[in-house]
Amino acid sequence: MRLPETQLALLEAASATEARTIARLAERLGEDPASLTRAAFELEDRGLLAVEERAAETRSLTAEGERYREVGLPERRLRAAALEAGGADEPVEMGRLIGEADLEGEVDIALSNLARKGYGDIDGGAVSAAPDPETDPDADPEAEALDSIAGDADAEADVESAVLDRLVSRGLLERSETTVRSVTLTEAGVTALMEGIEAAETVGAITPELLTSGEWDAVEFAEYNVEADAETTHGGKEHILRRTANRVKDVLVGMGFEEMSGPHADADFWINDCLFMPQDHPARTHWDRFALEVAPMADLPPDLVERVADAHRNGVGEDGDGYHSPWDEDFARAVALRGHTTSLSMRYLSGQAVGELEPPQRYFSVEKVYRNDTLDPTHLLEFFQIEGWVMAESLSVRDLMGTFTEFYEQFGITDLEFKPHYNPYTEPSFELFGRHPETGDLIEIGNSGLFREEVLSPLGVECDVMAWGLALERLLMLMYGFEDIRDVHGTLCDLELLRNVEVVY
Repeated sequence: MRLPETQLALLEAASATEARTIARLAERLGEDPASLTRAAFELEDRGLLAVEERAAETRSLTAEGERYREVGLPERRLRAAALEAGGADEPVEMGRLIGEADLEGEVDIALSNLARKGYGDIDGGAVSAAPDPETDPDADPEAEALDSIAGDADAEADVESAVLDRLVSRGLLERSETTVRSVTLTEAGVTALMEGIEAAETVGAITPELLTSGEWDAVEFAEYNVEADAETTHGGKEHILRRTANRVKDVLVGMGFEEMSGPHADADFWINDCLFMPQDHPARTHWDRFALEVAPMADLPPDLVERVADAHRNGVGEDGDGYHSPWDEDFARAVALRGHTTSLSMRYLSGQAVGELEPPQRYFSVEKVYRNDTLDPTHLLEFFQIEGWVMAESLSVRDLMGTFTEFYEQFGITDLEFKPHYNPYTEPSFELFGRHPETGDLIEIGNSGLFREEVLSPLGVECDVMAWGLALERLLMLMYGFEDIRDVHGTLCDLELLRNVEVVY
């Protein structure tokens, strides 16, 4: 009998008395596990091997789990520091223990698990270490499990299921299910080995060299089992969000728009002050914006700063009336992550980006913005905004509605609804809504309006400007029927969904 070298090596390494896993045999033989798996199924078809499959769980520590294994769980470090400071006799201030236990950024984790395990109590910012805790810190099941799994990730490791679940919930452990294949020699396999098997040179395909040399007639071609399991390989592909963003750009360019670009971190002046947003507006507090601890922006145009400040304090025109609230130039120069890409519009309309613009003009951007929102199915801390504006004479709301109708029709969305709205920077203003194809609910997809005189006059713009901010992720929801944008991007995204989603045109 003649067999390919890989099949022969596997047959010789297998045992008739014990099942041996293909993974261990591949390591021993220095073979690729996928190649050895194919060889096992081919030998099974010949009746020389028996292949057994079972489901098994693999475990691996996350980066944080590895770190805790090295430095210790936060609750154990906190208790040790509290004991060292006399916390068994009287409470110790938490501020004193943070540095000693190296808990920077881990205080909440340490406190919650300290109480859960009965290692101590927290009262009024002070920590008391329990002299006789319910759980022995020197025999902490979670710490022991980290060591056990690091030493042997095999699913057979003796770790209680509840402890594993706790480690997963803490983000210290990842669990996955795999198929383990084991092989055993059959009687026919043992007989074949006793009678002797020759190694045959096999090739997978006919090459020009084999044909010209005539060697094709002397080699043995490998057999292909199209039903054999093989490792799934996922090729790279463009993310659906990026693909849709690029399509949005193509549509807007086709409608005569030019693209804007600019900084993600910008002065509050460009992000909000130019938009006639009062400095005491709730959206400008640390609850809604991401302020950066960097030097204030120094290169703001002085004349524009003066005009914007005057608009805030006194309004614009004879009937104008400002906010009559303090306006602080230092606040205007403070740098934050942009909460909308309208900061780009302000840079372009003011002439600071590409020079003074003469109407008519059309500009857009599709870029990321950052807001301190509560995470839910329609909100993330960062998302993509479709910014756009048109500068022309005698614009009206009908022009704005017509632009949206034309734009969304390119994506198969025709049932738009408009709702009057208030913005500090546009008048009139309205929100856009689209109907979700799966739930039938109305989804807010954008905000829009005509810029107020208090916005345009300081910028030196003397004609109408209609503008909007649309959510790219909401457009995706209407196109594909997604109900939770966290499935599409972010730390909880559904990779299988992204791999298999079909392109919508």
